[in-house]
Amino acid sequence: MNTDGLRIAMFCPYSLSIPGGVQTQVLGLAHALRRSGHEVRVLGPCDGPPPASFVTPLGDSLPTAANGSVAPLAPDPSAAMRTIRALRDEQFDVWHLHEPLAPGPTLTALTLRSRPIVATFHAAGRSSSYRFLKPVLKPLTKRIDHRVAVSNDAKMLVERHFPGEYEVLFNGVELPDTLDSPSSNEASAIATSDPSVLFVGRHEERKGLSTLLEAVELLFRERNIRIVCHIIGQGPDTDRLRQRFADVDRYRWHGQVTESEKMQRLRDATAFVAPALRGESFGVVLLEAMAASTPVIASDIAGYRNVATNGVDAVLVQPGDSHDMADAIQRLIADNELRMKLINGGLQRASSMSMERLASLYVDRYRQVLNSQT
Repeated sequence: MNTDGLRIAMFCPYSLSIPGGVQTQVLGLAHALRRSGHEVRVLGPCDGPPPASFVTPLGDSLPTAANGSVAPLAPDPSAAMRTIRALRDEQFDVWHLHEPLAPGPTLTALTLRSRPIVATFHAAGRSSSYRFLKPVLKPLTKRIDHRVAVSNDAKMLVERHFPGEYEVLFNGVELPDTLDSPSSNEASAIATSDPSVLFVGRHEERKGLSTLLEAVELLFRERNIRIVCHIIGQGPDTDRLRQRFADVDRYRWHGQVTESEKMQRLRDATAFVAPALRGESFGVVLLEAMAASTPVIASDIAGYRNVATNGVDAVLVQPGDSHDMADAIQRLIADNELRMKLINGGLQRASSMSMERLASLYVDRYRQVLNSQT
């Protein structure tokens, strides 16, 4: 083992060329670890060019139903063979498996287990695979040296099926180079420009996009408040929702965008809105908005309460209630003092959950499992 910088193999079960919460965490954590002097190689499926030079692609993904959504997994034998070859070709000090029980590279690595393993569990809610495959998966969980869950909800899910010790560590957020509060003049400038709200996520029922779109429609038709709603992402509900909410003066459908464009739109928005109904284990996208100095409106669900506190760094509303959502948007547009309070609270919250801090915590865990082997 290298006594200074570590050599870390970090596995992602989901396609790294498709936007997603776990993929963002894997790549962000790898970047932070590399900045602190560690050698990290990320291994996972890629449906296109790898997103970074330190990514080893393990083949294309296959859309797979998971947690009420569709996950880009790679459970095929060819991906397993590429995983085995990659681990034989390089010598790592420690393996870090994200979603270790997901079909594909992480499960292959867990089965092989020739190095100490730190595993991070992200999913919350329910898991059919945990329930039905428990007899097969339970013996494999004993190969994990240190278990991490990204939230109490994620811990409850995995612990229910596979009892054991799980540490809760937050998801991290990449901070801008300078994390300063905007001045009152800057906040006033936001207020005098055309107000806009931003949604980022997959267009599917559990993400609650229709609640936001109905709230914007309500503001325009019943309260004569003009607001532009920017929508990033796509999914099974995209075509239906675009037909219903087609007014280009109010709804701007951007599809999939680059990370830099997403962050720019976050910074430009009057508010970021996360209207999810359920199934969110953490809500890192709320942290991204906070770090971008953008006020947050979010559903009052357990996954988002891991990140946001109502009236301190976000406004939390009743899930699925378009009238409550419209009230929150209207209040935020009109109340400059509230906007400033949420921006400042959000910046403090994002700073406390930075990717650099998370990377440092994981390095401590890597060293602990390595020291326990000697």
